[in-house]
Amino acid sequence: MSAPEKRSLEPKPVSASHVIMPQRMLPSDANPAGNVHGGVILKYIDTAGGICAIRHARSAVVTASIDRMDFLKPAYIGEVVTFMASVNLVGATSMEVGVRVECENPITGETRHAGSAYLTYVALDSDRRPQAVPPLLLETEADRRRNREAAARREARLQERRRERDSQLQHQSENP
Repeated sequence: MSAPEKRSLEPKPVSASHVIMPQRMLPSDANPAGNVHGGVILKYIDTAGGICAIRHARSAVVTASIDRMDFLKPAYIGEVVTFMASVNLVGATSMEVGVRVECENPITGETRHAGSAYLTYVALDSDRRPQAVPPLLLETEADRRRNREAAARREARLQERRRERDSQLQHQSENP
């Protein structure tokens, strides 16, 4: 077992870990319909979200879940797609990171909101075990709003897990 790592658990502002990650969409990113493949968008969402979580935790992280992904508009080959990630909520060892996806036509400058996702990351120590993360310092009204919304999503996730567990237990008792 490794020696304990020295890390600060002082509160960190949302702005300290914010990520803005532009990517040009290339022909290799296309799906059969000629748009950017959803899996390519998901990969970049996880990359931007992971960088954001690492910056907040100052440790390795793993993606625990993608709570939700809404594809609102397609992304097209040749566009610049920007992934903006921010920590919304911090638990004992986990963080919810929201990622907004915006597409830009680099010729006209036209932009549109193409999607949003919410991911949960868990911070890991050098032995790959969950470790504590710093509290989140909410600086703006937007930070506070995203934090409230994230807390509601977390509660909904916990309720869903309880329903699934109860359903499995009931199924096991009915089918020994």
